[in-house]
Amino acid sequence: METLLQDIRYGARMLAKKPAFSIVAVITLALGIGANTAIFSVVNAVLLRPLPFHDPGQLVTVWERNPKQGYEQNPPAAGNYADWRDQNRVFAQTAIYAPSKKFNLSLEDQPERITGAAVSASLFELLGATVVQGRVFSSEEEQPGRDQVVLISYSLWQRRFAADRNLVGKTITLDGKNYTIVGVMPQGFQFPGGSGTVLRVFTAAPADLWVPLALNADALRQRSNHYLNVIARLKPGITVAQATVEMDAIQQRLEQQYPTSFVGSHVKLVPLAEQVVGAARRALLVLWGAVAFVLFIGCANIANLLLSRAASRKKEIAVRAALGAGRLRVIRQLLTESLLLSFAGGIAGVMLAAWGVHALSMIVPNNFPRREEIAIDGWVLGFTLLISILTGVIFGLAPALQSTRMDLTEALKAGARDSAEGGERHRLRSLLVLGETALALVLLIGAALMIQSFLRLQHVSPGFKTDHLLTMELSLPSTKYPREQRPAFFQQLLERSRTLPGVVAVAATKHLPLSGDNMNFAFDVEGRPFPPGKSPGADCRFVTPEYFNALRIPLIKGRAFGEGDGSQTPHVLLINDAMARRFFPDEEPIGKRLTLGIDNFTGEIVGVVGDVKHLGLDAETNEEVYAVYSQAPLWTDMTLVVRTSGDPMNAAGAVRNEVRALDKQVPIAGVRTMEELVTESVAQTRFRTLLLGLFGIAALLLATVGIYGVMSYAVSQRTHEIGIRMALGAQSRDVRRLVIRNGMTLALIGVAIGLAGAFALTRLMASLLFGVTATDFTTFATVSAGLILVALLACYIPARRATKVDPLMALRYE
Repeated sequence: METLLQDIRYGARMLAKKPAFSIVAVITLALGIGANTAIFSVVNAVLLRPLPFHDPGQLVTVWERNPKQGYEQNPPAAGNYADWRDQNRVFAQTAIYAPSKKFNLSLEDQPERITGAAVSASLFELLGATVVQGRVFSSEEEQPGRDQVVLISYSLWQRRFAADRNLVGKTITLDGKNYTIVGVMPQGFQFPGGSGTVLRVFTAAPADLWVPLALNADALRQRSNHYLNVIARLKPGITVAQATVEMDAIQQRLEQQYPTSFVGSHVKLVPLAEQVVGAARRALLVLWGAVAFVLFIGCANIANLLLSRAASRKKEIAVRAALGAGRLRVIRQLLTESLLLSFAGGIAGVMLAAWGVHALSMIVPNNFPRREEIAIDGWVLGFTLLISILTGVIFGLAPALQSTRMDLTEALKAGARDSAEGGERHRLRSLLVLGETALALVLLIGAALMIQSFLRLQHVSPGFKTDHLLTMELSLPSTKYPREQRPAFFQQLLERSRTLPGVVAVAATKHLPLSGDNMNFAFDVEGRPFPPGKSPGADCRFVTPEYFNALRIPLIKGRAFGEGDGSQTPHVLLINDAMARRFFPDEEPIGKRLTLGIDNFTGEIVGVVGDVKHLGLDAETNEEVYAVYSQAPLWTDMTLVVRTSGDPMNAAGAVRNEVRALDKQVPIAGVRTMEELVTESVAQTRFRTLLLGLFGIAALLLATVGIYGVMSYAVSQRTHEIGIRMALGAQSRDVRRLVIRNGMTLALIGVAIGLAGAFALTRLMASLLFGVTATDFTTFATVSAGLILVALLACYIPARRATKVDPLMALRYE
């Protein structure tokens, strides 16, 4: 221990003697370690930390799967779920829930639209969730008529009920009905919020309240309305593969038993942890790999600095060896100095990471999995300690070994020049430059691919004009507005809003493009029956007539909806161009009649409109059917779309006042512009592109510094040689060419190695790209050429300095 303390004290003194070197090394390490710590805090929260449920490894989500129709995760109908529950032998427990349900909460004349979920009573026991007050639901409360009880979230309890300790047993009004509060869930519980993204688009919103999912006997027999989410707990010893085999067998029996029902032909089980993380897993691993590359490049630079510093300490090390210090003893001393640097860099890195985690929390998308759990905890600090030790060993070991390999007699001679040992150190520095150039190129190509992908995504037309559009979510109290009265409210609101200053057009829709909401129903074409159970599906949109004018969706043929299309007129439909091409390729779609798998709604196609990127800018356009809302007013919640001549947010207050004038009990939510919605739809792509781009820039700067440092040191070590060459008649251009050739040889070899590495590694990020392949030739060539030019600049500056060498001074110095 005393020897170790001596090494630490001596190492600290040696580092203090070279403050410039120590500061540069600590800053470089702090950047690398800090970035790794910040990204690891995200990886730890999202990928490594177990879900906050009892035995989460046994939890799976259960979906219908229909590969022929392209559905990998389709919610099952209630009848199918009931048969799954009763016939399976692989689940210890099952539960169902309908996520992202909207409730109108009325408290003291202050209506608020609350997101919640309807759940089966078994959900809380299945998850191992308890309450901080009251109780969870009982199975009896799943029966219609006994289901007007509610559980509220901890945050809602504090925000709207002032953390009232006597709240349990009191009554609140939801959608015009009285519900009794039976319990308060613990802080942080928001399931099905955070349960992952389905079909790449729909992400369940965090729940603030829960009501029982009451299904009567008729509901449990229906098999056409697919809207339930299913979660199950595997029995001990049962694997996902075994459970999938049994559930597939059950589903195929159901398909034979109910051939006319719209069911998936298979069942897909997804572990809950995998469902929660979704596509973020690969993106996070790519980012973690990128930031590790940055750290390795930083380590290579510090190793080069240590090798350069070792040359100036050659005589000191030789004297210590001559006085009896063994090689291992000297290596330990040098490694101690390296570890002191790495620990200092680790401490600075943690402080930088704390800022980085805060910055990440500001830019991470709202639908990023487990974003609220991202923090620096004990595991993250342990990771920081580990990488601090590893980096100290990585950048310190090779220079330490190299520094202690010497001829004592030569080393102790006054004015002795580096010969063989200097050549070995130069080869080691060259290898380090090769490595960091290759790593930098891989990272730069990855970043360039992501940036190019994001730019192409930004240029995708969503199929409508996004500018000057205000959106506003409304929800009518269902008890106050029965089905036949709903169109009248929206009609009055639209008429009043049209007269507002600056309003060009106004409409309403059930689902807004790029919002993550969607409805898909089976349909049949009159006179063209599909085989039993094989009816295709289409995304269905219920809109008011001016919707297409408000969004500037083009009419391709036929006519659009008009004010004459109302509840008392024949039902009419519009289809998008994608549906016309697929189902009516060689015939006229206008005049055809469709029957939708919702409320047996039948209407005539009167027009074809342009395709809209409803599910995402990077998603294929689905077949879509539009119906007039007044002809099928099945929902109380709609989104208002207002096109304005100026800033759309300037009209928000006036439109809100019109809603209040019609009914003060109608809550308003989601007031934002369409451009904000488009921006949110690409938030995850922007997030990973931004981080990967920053890491690429850091890698480029570090690699440039590394090449420059090696070439500068090489020039300083070859001053005598350059002086002799110039004394013998070498011109400045010859010296410049010599230095640049040596440096560019290293750079070109590093680029070649990097190209091979990038060709292999960028394939791992293929699923994250849009509009560009993982091995895009133009990107590879452009980035390689750019790195070569930067390397040329890094070589040119030392080469230019070499031409300034005075032969007389160089020879005299020697």
